[in-house]
Amino acid sequence: MRLFAFATFLAFNALASAGAPIPRKAPEFTIVDSNGKQTLLSGLKGKVVVMEFLDTTCPHCQHASLMLTALHQQLGPRGFQPIGIAAYNNARQQVLGFIQQFSPSYPIGISTNETVINFLGFSLMDRVMVPQIAVIDRKGVIRAQSPVQSDKNLQDQTYLHDLIDSLLKEGEPAIPAKKSTAVPKKTT
Repeated sequence: MRLFAFATFLAFNALASAGAPIPRKAPEFTIVDSNGKQTLLSGLKGKVVVMEFLDTTCPHCQHASLMLTALHQQLGPRGFQPIGIAAYNNARQQVLGFIQQFSPSYPIGISTNETVINFLGFSLMDRVMVPQIAVIDRKGVIRAQSPVQSDKNLQDQTYLHDLIDSLLKEGEPAIPAKKSTAVPKKTT
């Protein structure tokens, strides 16, 4: 009986820590940059967005930032927009130093830990590892997201490039047919 109860407990905790189901509509999120300017995630609809939730002193987060800068340079003209979010005490001061040191080609903002946890669909009881990556398609749907303990695939440049590229292709506007410039003949 104890084994069953323990297995049930583990299964429940695994589900609770898994985050919200994927795919799902991205909840609204306000990105506040180091100057206090606010941008709504919904304002980026039509772009493929990768949100990196980071700690500026984390080597894995720093590496992810460099990777996202390279991907932004390659895929940005096609509609790719990365966003960095730091969510901890004194984030504003540390973000400024992070921007100077790593020169990301995209905005790095700040938020609260609770806002990030809610966006990712985790529990406040979860011990969340960074970086946390959320990949959002052009329609505002989260198509990939790190689990609580992070995800090496979403930190791999080739894997992330291929994922972003496929999402960019999904939402590419169709090439319009050429309009005829011929003037219709009048019938009498």
